[in-house]
Amino acid sequence: MSADRALREAARRVARSALDEDLAGYGDLTGRAFRAPGRARIEARRDGVLSGTFVFDEAARLVDPELRVTWARRDGVRFAGGDTLATLEGVMASLLALERTGLNLLSHLSGVATLTARFVAETVGTGARIAGTRKTTPGLRALEKRAIVDGGGLPHRFGLFDGAMIKDNHVAAAGGVSAAVTLVRAGAAHVHALEVEVDTLDQLDEALAAGAGIVLLDNMDTATVRAAVARVAGRALVEVSGGVHLERVRELAEAGVDVISVGALTTRAPWIDLGLDLEG
Repeated sequence: MSADRALREAARRVARSALDEDLAGYGDLTGRAFRAPGRARIEARRDGVLSGTFVFDEAARLVDPELRVTWARRDGVRFAGGDTLATLEGVMASLLALERTGLNLLSHLSGVATLTARFVAETVGTGARIAGTRKTTPGLRALEKRAIVDGGGLPHRFGLFDGAMIKDNHVAAAGGVSAAVTLVRAGAAHVHALEVEVDTLDQLDEALAAGAGIVLLDNMDTATVRAAVARVAGRALVEVSGGVHLERVRELAEAGVDVISVGALTTRAPWIDLGLDLEG
């Protein structure tokens, strides 16, 4: 299955679930009285980066296939407070039934894209890239990963199925870094790069000796990160995670790491305030 098709299917599934939650098979008991045709606009009430038009469109189709949504911005594009992001045309009952579900999804995903863009801006001029993590809202991972990309970041792993990463509990279960690498490598395809999370410089040495292609420096202070990058000396891709916040990103990027993975992109992204207003 292509990535685009998988994203469309995820968007359709999420939109259907969200609408079922709001309409519950009964429909909009208030809005259904308004059967005249109408127009509406989606307006930004603060600056941001747009994401989620694809799932908004899926929700609109599910509410009423006759609704017409015309976007003035595309995903990944910045907007300012007061900008009109889209215009909608259709029966007012359908516009009203779509409003909250559509805006919930659009506001959340635009918030993820906007926060990601702020982190990415801190890495300008360095070789570091910002990436997401698996700390995503259950059921929304594909959409949130797309929002991270819209903000200029990397999606990282989509799940346990698309990359082998040895973490602290794997090391504990195996009895050490080398033992964990041996166990995982025995069952992994040759095309899969192996990433190993390390907490100390001694574990880093063990991971490099075992042939890790990617090392993840977990919860290290910046001085230790610099020392680790020097010790790797280009033998592996270096990722850093844990304790990453906006004020610290620049110094981590300048320490020479390749990737900075940030759980906060999805766990702490504030919603972007958007409104859907009927036009008179």
